[in-house]
Amino acid sequence: MRRRPGALAPFEAMEKGSPKNQQTRLCFLASLSAFFWILLFYFHFVVLGRSTTIEDSVPSPPFKLESPIVNVESIPARVTKEKPPVVKPVMNTATEKVVTYPFMRALRTVENKSDLCGGRYIYVHNLPPRFNEDMLKECKSLSLWTNMCKFTSNEGLGPPLENVEGVFENTGWYATNQFAVDVIFNNRMKQYECLTNDSSIAAAIFVPFYAGFDIARYLWGYNISRRDAASLDLVDWLMKRPEWGIMGGKDHFLVAGRITWDFRRLTEEESDWGNKLLFLPAARNMSMLVVESSPWNANDFGIPYPTYFHPAKDEEVFVWQDRMRNLERKWLFSFAGAPRPGNPKSIRGQIIDQCRQSKVGKLLECDFGESKCHSPSSIMQMFQSSLFCLQPQGDSYTRRSAFDSMLAGCIPVFFHPGSAYTQYTWHLPKNYTTYSVFIPEDDIRKRNVSIEERLSQISPEQVKIMREAVINLIPRLIYADPRSKLETLRDAFDVAVDAVINKVTKLRRNIIQGRTEYDNFVEENSWKYDLLDEGQREVGAHEWDPFFSKPKDEQRDQSAEAAKNSWKNEQRDQS
Repeated sequence: MRRRPGALAPFEAMEKGSPKNQQTRLCFLASLSAFFWILLFYFHFVVLGRSTTIEDSVPSPPFKLESPIVNVESIPARVTKEKPPVVKPVMNTATEKVVTYPFMRALRTVENKSDLCGGRYIYVHNLPPRFNEDMLKECKSLSLWTNMCKFTSNEGLGPPLENVEGVFENTGWYATNQFAVDVIFNNRMKQYECLTNDSSIAAAIFVPFYAGFDIARYLWGYNISRRDAASLDLVDWLMKRPEWGIMGGKDHFLVAGRITWDFRRLTEEESDWGNKLLFLPAARNMSMLVVESSPWNANDFGIPYPTYFHPAKDEEVFVWQDRMRNLERKWLFSFAGAPRPGNPKSIRGQIIDQCRQSKVGKLLECDFGESKCHSPSSIMQMFQSSLFCLQPQGDSYTRRSAFDSMLAGCIPVFFHPGSAYTQYTWHLPKNYTTYSVFIPEDDIRKRNVSIEERLSQISPEQVKIMREAVINLIPRLIYADPRSKLETLRDAFDVAVDAVINKVTKLRRNIIQGRTEYDNFVEENSWKYDLLDEGQREVGAHEWDPFFSKPKDEQRDQSAEAAKNSWKNEQRDQS
């Protein structure tokens, strides 16, 4: 046998030591091992816990849009196996407890001053095509009376308008359908400069569901099960996504290019109007952008109707604004519309009578057989020739005409605060006197006030100031061409997205601080909260209370009837 080297002899002696010495050595080794693990845990939780990880401090870069059109479907969906973001604990000032929230990484992106998208990232859900693109493939079914295929062309702008009469410019003008915001907004989102495929850094989450197109298919001749099917399907799909669990959908938003009453069916009666999308518990957490919102609900927000102008460059807007400033306007006021003989509370008949009797008023009647009222050229030409444009309620509170008139540099005259002032608080100044005239409906209905006399009292200098205010609003009231990007101007899309981000960011900060945005919030007073100044937390009596003070169910019934009438008038317009 081979002998062990002499150097190993001491170790042999140690191995042959007494049992007492062996116990002492075992205790020493155990103590050394325990000390090592205590040191390791201290280093991990105390030293590393104070540091921000690289993952935490460097957000994913925004998508680089290599081509003019980016397909949202190509944005990869976030998977559940993804490593959760590292978040730092904060102190809840209300409970004085240290808490963490999964959205804190998104909030911290704004702290990175080198990141131009910090605090502005948008994550877009990669919805199955049945919720959007498949509807466009079946565009003939989107309206009972209108072939929407031509209106969904050019990314939703519709066919180009010819400038035969010189009313428009040679580029940037389209025959846009007033209910096409669904597809226009979605295509504009594809051009948004701060898209991300990392939902953990998103300031808000966009749901590209064509809600307006969906309900338009089934409003007439379909049961409520069919009308509700896609909405229920969507909510079910969203609630299974990991992004939904972060805030229960309160950071989600979607767009519907129709009035809110099409999505607020009150009962399960087959004869009741619309679907119940906005009354679904999950949908109540989301923000829905519609062309007309409800004054009594907190989950919808008004955005402008689309106009005919969709510029591709800033210069097109500047040229148009300068042209509107320099036009000769021969009419004091004008009105384009039809009477509503079936609505005894409508003041349209009296407005039409005053237009007919005035030598300084212009009327474009839109009743049966009148084709000029459906001609963009005729409408815009009249608005361009007028100082003031009358905008009474349509079938519901709002009208596309209000935006067409402001695009023409015409000062709008409103008769109900729900037609603009409580609707488009993101896009219009809170001080409505700077850009419009308000004549309460009862002044016309009960007191027969002369519109001509009221408007004539406004000095030429004040008219000029108000018209300039209207013209300056034009960029934020139009939707730019989705196939391009404005450089310095913010359009209606940009304003809306910024407002949603601000809303979600404020909500997240309030959650961290353990506080609410308002004191004693009452949803039925939603229209009042939108008018509060920064820092105000409670509403009280308001001068417009009489306009919204009827029992809510009665108002909603009237609004649902108005929505139904709007479809009847759409049918009439196409005949």
